[in-house]
Amino acid sequence: MLLTTGQAAEELGFAVTTFRRLIHADLLPGHSQRGVRVMTPLSVVQALSARRHAPVHQLDAPEIAVLRVDAAQPAHDDDRDWIGFAATLSPDHLVKALRGWWRCDAASVAAGGVLPVTLSGYVVAVLTGLQRWEKNFAGKHAFPEARLAGYVTDLAAPTTVITSDLDGDRRLAELLLGTRLASHSGGAIAYVTTNTATTG
Repeated sequence: MLLTTGQAAEELGFAVTTFRRLIHADLLPGHSQRGVRVMTPLSVVQALSARRHAPVHQLDAPEIAVLRVDAAQPAHDDDRDWIGFAATLSPDHLVKALRGWWRCDAASVAAGGVLPVTLSGYVVAVLTGLQRWEKNFAGKHAFPEARLAGYVTDLAAPTTVITSDLDGDRRLAELLLGTRLASHSGGAIAYVTTNTATTG
């Protein structure tokens, strides 16, 4: 059974534009074109609905930053070709597209130790190596040494690619990729409490 974009969005409780971002980022398999309509298999929508919530309580920091992005678009920067996420981008293009420039509290981002990247509320990439940052004339920050720990190529399965050899990076990528992670912010960076118990 195939669903229109509107039907799929309604099934998930999304706005139509939110669901379209997943299509434009090449994260959904099996969708097809019928005239001007994009049709998505019901099984794919059901798989999205069944994705588990990110187990952020297993992270060490009491709070983490979350980078909320759109589907990749050409960038107008000297240091990157794209901004945002697409499953078809190479790891090199992807890490450049995601590691800056964003308005944020850079020290808080670094303190979290990990930066999950979400698109339409799903973790599609994980960045680590956030200890050093730069600030530009517009007050935005970049993390030039950020590493891409892994990313999603198919959100329905989900299918992930682990791109770091470091054990800690792999653990974070395997823990978070393909999960649902709600965050609320007026900008690209949001902050999420992990409810990690702290001891004094």
